[in-house]
Amino acid sequence: MKKKRFAGLIGLLTAAVLTAGAAAGISGTVKSDAAEVTTGTYISELTGLPISGALKDQRPVAIMVDNEKFALPHFGLNQADIVYEMMNSTANGRITRLMAVVKDWGSITQFGSIRSTRPTNFMLAAEYNAILVHDGGPYYNNMYQRLPYTNNLSAGFARYSNGKASEFTEYVTYNSYTNPTTGRSYSGLAQRIAAAGFSTTYNQYYQGPNMVFAPTEYVLGEGSTVANAVSLPFPHNSSKLNFNATTGTYDYSEYNKPHVDALTGAVTTFENVLVLNCSFTQLDANGYMVYNILTPSSSGYYMANGRCIPITWSKASDCGRTMYTNAVTGTPLVFNPGKTYIAIVPSDVWNKVVIQ
Repeated sequence: MKKKRFAGLIGLLTAAVLTAGAAAGISGTVKSDAAEVTTGTYISELTGLPISGALKDQRPVAIMVDNEKFALPHFGLNQADIVYEMMNSTANGRITRLMAVVKDWGSITQFGSIRSTRPTNFMLAAEYNAILVHDGGPYYNNMYQRLPYTNNLSAGFARYSNGKASEFTEYVTYNSYTNPTTGRSYSGLAQRIAAAGFSTTYNQYYQGPNMVFAPTEYVLGEGSTVANAVSLPFPHNSSKLNFNATTGTYDYSEYNKPHVDALTGAVTTFENVLVLNCSFTQLDANGYMVYNILTPSSSGYYMANGRCIPITWSKASDCGRTMYTNAVTGTPLVFNPGKTYIAIVPSDVWNKVVIQ
């Protein structure tokens, strides 16, 4: 049984929910009743789940997380609503980096460790109207940092004495942090965003949610195939997701072991899994690259509840929403309520994605 089973709205409302789901192109079996929206909450545009109404207009942050083995364990990753994993360089075994989109960043105590960003991340963060949080990056970022839609915070976050090399010691906090070993103090998101003068609420560049969520949890039906595991062609990280029949979610693993958030001790797991086929352009001999994320159409897969369907996706502009389409029905893709993992797989190894 699913661990995320919500109190049902009954009678006529339930019937209306199912009708709306069918109109949205859901083809499958309903697994739970509609999520109950209580006083003071609203349905999050990032997860389709009820959260505090005080967050409704708050912009998310998009945090760049180092995914080198030496950066493990990660702290706070399970607080993310959406996690992207993508090749960060054509060098070093095509090592990946994570971009974590977090709506309730006021609850962050320690998140990271963080690392530099790439041009692709500016374009992805922009569609969520997110403030991009990172530590530096190559000069290829400069043109994106000058664009009017960009709000980013680079470097200067909390340094923890964790016994590692300096590049693995920087973490994002919400409030200011004083290192008890060095006595040095660092500003957190609250202070940094205020000092930069960034709006904490959605601004004129926000084009609206890019994900359509089912009001009820469902299992993919027409045209779907079994998806109990997916292995991704990220050779450095050996990234995989395995369907957990007990929780009904996909547990993430890398470096041949389950990924565990050091803050909670819990395995990182996702309700929805997207695997996107995307070409890239190598920018120089050092391995710097950019995904050709602006595309009129490409292919992919959507996985949920142990089933998989083919999808298509497109993105027209930096701030433009990524549009996901169910390739079986030709209708907008409908996500299950919950967290989402998105892998951007280079087109030259797309045929090495293994779904079982």
